[in-house]
Amino acid sequence: MDILGAVGGDDDGDDKEKEEEAERERQEAIREAEERRKEKHRKMEEEREKMRQEIRDKYNIKKKEEVQEQMPQEEPNPLMRKKKTPEELAREAEAEEEDEFTKLKNSIETQVSELKSTIESKCVLQ
Repeated sequence: MDILGAVGGDDDGDDKEKEEEAERERQEAIREAEERRKEKHRKMEEEREKMRQEIRDKYNIKKKEEVQEQMPQEEPNPLMRKKKTPEELAREAEAEEEDEFTKLKNSIETQVSELKSTIESKCVLQ
């Protein structure tokens, strides 16, 4: 038993605790670094937006977000709708065929069950 202790069999509990603590500290450091990075980028974006607003004020330009809010209020023009990709068209056609196939399958199944019940009523097994 002394050989196991010398190899490190008894220290497993301490090692696991140290590893868990180190992992918690590492995760905390990553989280703090991420928060600092987000704060830095938020400040940079605020400065950029301030500069953009100064330019807008100087040249009497409206902010794009305001223009975009007004556009959806207009009735959508069917000629200006987004064109569907070939993949979207294929999916729609497949779904439509699947619906037709399902209808056909169901009608065949009902006919078969009707025939089966008719045959069973006429035939008596002895």
